[in-house]
Amino acid sequence: MAGFKAAFINETVKLLKKKKMIAAATLSILAVVIGQVAVTAIKHGLGLRVVGSTEFPLVVLSMFSYTILPLFATFVAIDMFNGEFSSNTMKITLTRPVSRFGVFSAKVLNLAVFIAVNLLFVMILSLLAGFIFNPSSASLTGIVRVVLSYVTTFFPVFVFGLLVVLLSNILRGGLAVFFLSIIIFIGFNFLGIVFSNFSSFFITSMFDWYTLWISETVNGFKIFRQILIMSGCGIMLFTAGYYLFDRKDI
Repeated sequence: MAGFKAAFINETVKLLKKKKMIAAATLSILAVVIGQVAVTAIKHGLGLRVVGSTEFPLVVLSMFSYTILPLFATFVAIDMFNGEFSSNTMKITLTRPVSRFGVFSAKVLNLAVFIAVNLLFVMILSLLAGFIFNPSSASLTGIVRVVLSYVTTFFPVFVFGLLVVLLSNILRGGLAVFFLSIIIFIGFNFLGIVFSNFSSFFITSMFDWYTLWISETVNGFKIFRQILIMSGCGIMLFTAGYYLFDRKDI
C-alpha cells in the first residue's frame, strides 16, 4: 500500500499539472453558463418556464455526460498511458519501488477521481445557477434527485474510460486511440438506437441511465441488470488493460 499510495500521489500531481484540467474546468463553466443563458432567454423571450432550480442541473447533465465529460476522460486516459510511453517517462515511473499493478491501479484511480471531481464541480455550479435564477422552485427532494443523478452517471463514464485505457495499451499512438475512441463512442450510440433491446450492452447508451433512478416508478430489476452489466464490463476492461500493460516491453 505504501508503494501504491506514492504512485497515486505521483499520478495526481502529474494530472494537476496538465493544462487539460484548466480546459475541462473552463468548458464545464461555459456549459453551465450557456445552459442558463438559453433557459433565461426562453423564459423572458417567450414567457415560458423551461426548468426549475433543481431541474436545470439535470438538463446540464444530459449534455455534459455526452460531450465534455467523456471527451476529457479520454484525453486523461490517453495522457496517462500513450503520453508517457511516447515521452519515455513511463520508464522512470516503473523504476520506482512499486509493482506494475500498483502503477496501473494508481492511474486508473486517478482517472476515476478526475471523472468524479468533474461531475461534482458541474453539479455544484449548476445547482448554484438554478438557485440564483429560480430560487422559488427549490426543494429538498429535487436536490436529492440531482445528487443521485450525478453520482450514478459516474459509473458508465468510468467504464468507458476503462475502455479507452484498454485501447491505450493496445495502440502506441495517442491520436489513433483518440479517433478510435470517438468512432466507438458514436458507433455504440448508433447501435444502442438501432438495437434498442440490447442497448444495455453498449456502455455509452447508459450515460443517461440516471433517469431510471429518478423516475416516478423505479424499475429495480433493470437497474440491477445494468449494474451487473457495467460491473462485468468494468472488470473485464480493467483486467485486459492491466494484462497488456504488464506485458509491455518498456
